[in-house]
Amino acid sequence: MLLLNETSLTPASLILNGIPGLEDMHIWISFPFCSMYVVAMVGNCGLLYLISFEDSLHMSMYYFLAMLSFTDLVMCITSIPKALCIFWFHLKEISFHECLVQMFFIHAFTVMESGVLMLMALDRYVAICYPLHYSTILTNPVIIRSGLVTLLRAVLLIVPLIFIIKQLPYCRGHIIHHTYCDQISVAKLSCGNIKVNIIYGLMIALLTGGFDILCITVSYTMILRAVVSLSSADARQTAFSTCTTHICAIVFSYTPAFSVSFSIALGQIRDCVVRILSSCKDTKPRLGVI
Repeated sequence: MLLLNETSLTPASLILNGIPGLEDMHIWISFPFCSMYVVAMVGNCGLLYLISFEDSLHMSMYYFLAMLSFTDLVMCITSIPKALCIFWFHLKEISFHECLVQMFFIHAFTVMESGVLMLMALDRYVAICYPLHYSTILTNPVIIRSGLVTLLRAVLLIVPLIFIIKQLPYCRGHIIHHTYCDQISVAKLSCGNIKVNIIYGLMIALLTGGFDILCITVSYTMILRAVVSLSSADARQTAFSTCTTHICAIVFSYTPAFSVSFSIALGQIRDCVVRILSSCKDTKPRLGVI
């Protein structure tokens, strides 16, 4: 039963409505979600197992890859099972506090994923531009500290956002037209002023996405300059091949996000299509293991 605390105007539970306008197709839409879930769980767990027990993979490049796999697993477990419950069993209700927890993990580990991609770019920069000093610069303590700082940055940025969402009064219904709780969708249910939410969300995007993309761009610009200056064609080919996988991960991570953002801003596609693209945008890391 849906309840409302009349004193605080905080709903006891919310309804995740899935993808509006395509309710009859939810069962078919669930198949790619289920496939991504299985691939992500098996692939990422297998990758973490290999990196843990294979001595030849105990290098900074693979440690950062393990961090990326870990963020994928957390985001996968946080979002996809609930989406499948909506598609298969019509279990759409979620408590308000569970919604906040889901929101925290999705947003925090999205920020962490962006940070890990930046660390991987810096790792390739050091490996290609300073190969003789690679093992002395990127030591295990440095890798551990950089990973912890990336996680701490995500937590410190997202916790205030969750606190702001929790303090809002809610009186505009309890239905979220999505498969998971994101801060904008929840904030729109509020009858209070959500300008702070919008401004803070933009600030997070600039501090994480903008800064990380800038660092990645600078790193690969320096890498490109170093590779072009190599005299050996084989050396250039080897250098480019070590960066190919990371570049693909960057493209798969940032392109869907920008595509959905521009589509929403321009208003050129239907709302149901936006919901599908947005769901894919936030579940795409599950395929990062490939």
